[in-house]
Formats: sequence, C-alpha cells, structure tokens
Amino acid sequence: MATASPEVIIKAQRLAIRGRVQGVGYRDAAVQAAFELGIRGWVRNRQDGSVEALAQGEPDAVDAFASWCRRGPPLARVAEVTLVDAAVDTSLRAFETRPTG
Repeated sequence: MATASPEVIIKAQRLAIRGRVQGVGYRDAAVQAAFELGIRGWVRNRQDGSVEALAQGEPDAVDAFASWCRRGPPLARVAEVTLVDAAVDTSLRAFETRPTG
C-alpha cells in the first residue's frame, strides 16, 4: 500500500521595503539571500525610492527572508518593511531581479 506524501505548504508574501534601500546593493543581496533560503520570487526598485519583493516558499524560509529584508545589506538603512500575503505564483522557478516598477 502506497502512502501519500505530505502536502508541501507554500507561503507567498509581497514586501515593500522603505529607507535607504536603492543604490546600496539591496536587490543583488536579496537575490543571494533568497537563493540561500531556497525561495522563489523577484525583487525590484520602485520609482518612489523603495524596493518591492515577492517571496514564496516554505513558510519558515519566507519568514527568514522577511527578517533579512528588515536588515538588508550593510550599506542599507531599512526604515520599514510592510508585508502582505499574496497568491502563490506557480510559474516562478527562481528568485530574480525585475525592472523598476
């Protein structure tokens, strides 16, 4: 008798990161952090000077990414991170940088 494999739970969150987060390597560092955590999604600069990201994966990994976003890379000065639950995007295969939105 075959046993059913446990259902994988995927969490998706959209993050808005404000502060000194552009021109400090934030996006490249976010891609590296996401790779290390095994999450999928994207990151991009916003025209208002903030950074936006979509992160999805195992709940603990997404939570760890949100914690990383609150610190950012060494030159960043994060003032605020707003989290909003998002729909899972099954088309995402990696974590990438996207054009400014």
